[in-house]
Amino acid sequence: MTSEHRRVFVDKQSPQAYRALLATAETVRAVAADAGLDRRLVELVNLRVSQINGCAYCLNVHTKAALQGGDSAQRLGVLAAWRDAELFTPQERAALALAEATTTPADATAQEIAYAAARAALTDDQISAVVWVAVTINAFNRVSILSKHPVRPVPAQ
Repeated sequence: MTSEHRRVFVDKQSPQAYRALLATAETVRAVAADAGLDRRLVELVNLRVSQINGCAYCLNVHTKAALQGGDSAQRLGVLAAWRDAELFTPQERAALALAEATTTPADATAQEIAYAAARAALTDDQISAVVWVAVTINAFNRVSILSKHPVRPVPAQ
């Protein structure tokens, strides 16, 4: 590939901006934990937003994190169709709907429905944390998608 067609890894090209994004993610993880959201729920949000955005790199990273955090392959396998699976708690459902509304804000009706569900199942701190998790993973998705970060095969174990 010639240099004019090669993608710039914007995280490497502007490391100070990427470090700021990493610091934001660390703060958001702490906010989520302080709000009582466990790591499994945070990773579900990260994965669902990455599915919507089609970010292979973030899907790879957060699938590993979700499995390491104790989530099941079954739940992760049906996450794209979470509304049709009985595997998710009311709190997780509310968080997933709110994360989707944060990722696709142009759909005002879906946003209002998601927010009403969030109000019924999440505290104000949890709503804020879910929105921040979704905003942050959306930013990472853009960095990885536009940089075309590669996903390489892992050797069989």
